[in-house]
Amino acid sequence: MSLALSQSASRYGVLLVNLGTPDAPTSKAVRVYLREFLSDTRVVEIPPAVWFFILNGIILPIRSPKVAKAYASIWQEQGSPLRAITEQQSIALRQHLEQGTGEAIHVDYAMTYGNPSIASRIKDMQARGIDKIAVLPLYPQYSATTTAAVFDKLMAHLKTVRNLPEIRFLKHYYEKPSYINALAQSIADYRAQHGEADKLIFSFHGIPKRCVKKGDPYFEHCQATAQNTAAKLGLSDEQWMMTFQSRFGAEEWLKPYTDETLEALPEQGVKTVQVVCPAFAADCLETLEEISVENAEVFKEAGGESLDYIPALNDSEAHITLLSELAQQQLQNW
Repeated sequence: MSLALSQSASRYGVLLVNLGTPDAPTSKAVRVYLREFLSDTRVVEIPPAVWFFILNGIILPIRSPKVAKAYASIWQEQGSPLRAITEQQSIALRQHLEQGTGEAIHVDYAMTYGNPSIASRIKDMQARGIDKIAVLPLYPQYSATTTAAVFDKLMAHLKTVRNLPEIRFLKHYYEKPSYINALAQSIADYRAQHGEADKLIFSFHGIPKRCVKKGDPYFEHCQATAQNTAAKLGLSDEQWMMTFQSRFGAEEWLKPYTDETLEALPEQGVKTVQVVCPAFAADCLETLEEISVENAEVFKEAGGESLDYIPALNDSEAHITLLSELAQQQLQNW
């Protein structure tokens, strides 16, 4: 694809954005991270005056040590898997764009919460003379709790900038054929190497049910993702299902819940399952610990024989090709 850039390519940048991660697997670092994350009204819609006391008086003291322990179990030499993988994605995307277009387009990454922040990366790009920036939130399925939170952080920073850069913002890409093809291929490759399980589960990160009732299209995007991927794989309705994980708090979230589903499946004769998490562009706590460890234990304790997690697209060739396609579409004719 020819970008047809009208000026020097050094003035163009691409910013990949994911959710975030603590700086270290410690209670202190996790507490700092969770405070920023859970203070966002896009994430928790309880009135701030009420939520402040719940968050700081109950949630953070109780959850921080537990979450830190979970992070410690997956922490790598390079640090948080999410940050390490997202950095690898940005490097690979930069190389792919340069090879494909012949242009030296600057590519970097940021986190909505924690470091590196969106504000710091935008500042760095502008300091480099980059005044046209394509922002790519790494959320295939749109939700106000994720993609819109990226937009909020971006706009909050730009409100402080006198000389604004031009911005293009990707809302979602669940419907892109290249995304479905990459997902289907990753599943097919895994099953070719490890065999097929009794059931394939598409486990998406959950959101409160009230969010969908208020107009959030996330459920529809998840459903389309699962259905289109299953169709690409040629699966019958009995061979796969869609669930939602990572619920928080007492209110009802999108159902069926992943953990409750896994607990019930062995009684229905399902002894082996493979789980893929299409909402995650990079492996992280929710995939490497929650699915691969916690939910695997739930399934086995209920009588299941094995739960195999199919890795996220991460920095695979197909994923980088997809991200390159998305980036070039945003940069086209700029």
